[in-house]
Amino acid sequence: MSTAAVIAIAVGAVVVLGAISFLTLARRSDVRGAGALSGEAVKRDTTRRNEAKKQGRIAAEEATTRTAADAEAEGVEARTPSKELVSVGADDNSLVPWTPPDPEAIGVSRRQFFNRATVTLMSAGIGAFAAAAFVGFLWPSGTGGFGGAVGVGKLGAIKAGIKQGGGFFYVPEAKSWITAYPAEALPAAETIYPENVLVAMRQGIVVLSQKCPHLGCRVPECKTSQWFECQCHGSQYNRVGEKKGGPAPRGMDRFPATISPTEDVTIDTGTTVTGPPIGVNTTGQEAEGPHCTGGDEH
Repeated sequence: MSTAAVIAIAVGAVVVLGAISFLTLARRSDVRGAGALSGEAVKRDTTRRNEAKKQGRIAAEEATTRTAADAEAEGVEARTPSKELVSVGADDNSLVPWTPPDPEAIGVSRRQFFNRATVTLMSAGIGAFAAAAFVGFLWPSGTGGFGGAVGVGKLGAIKAGIKQGGGFFYVPEAKSWITAYPAEALPAAETIYPENVLVAMRQGIVVLSQKCPHLGCRVPECKTSQWFECQCHGSQYNRVGEKKGGPAPRGMDRFPATISPTEDVTIDTGTTVTGPPIGVNTTGQEAEGPHCTGGDEH
């Protein structure tokens, strides 16, 4: 399964979960808003309206039969203040004390509903992004790069590149130099270098980190001396990275390399092998011309 497919599945799952959460909140929300009447209150109000209409009809009928004396008596009674309030507790038309709305009947308000919906959708979006980033981080990459295995081509092509480069072959993807290692120097190398480095040296090449062991500057080749010579502080190394001069504390660090039966060379840039100590000179190579740094051999 490809990385894109896994990420798409993860994002789809998070979106579905977000939609389910949104619909659940919508069903639980009372969209009538705060202050809406419960069913019991609506029923009671309807009953009162019907009774009021009935009483209105009765009053209208009585008004058609009453006399002028009756109207005068009613006016006098209305203008006369009553001495006490009349209690009509059992009458359906009586006033009842106000009670707060039932929170369970009201449910959540409209504003709460939209707030919760917004938070849910934002959480779903952030969750989808986090899931995609997490899967992308853990899923192995299909291509190599510095810090891992870097394929550099066939052994024969690399040796041809060394000759074409005047003794030096640079691999930018691996941030390393590849130079030829003479077969006659192998007996001395077998007593100094670890096995993971000797694998490539036995095949006639050595892989060197471009960083100077002194302060980490990139070490360039010097075509005239056929050495590596650091332009920062003047450290010098022979063509296989063994220290010859300058302030560096050791020779150039190395990367292990593997060579397949089909002669495909792969550099392990995730493993750094510490360079040889000062004084190691397995090839016996001295400067073959003027130095590029202007310094003398130490």
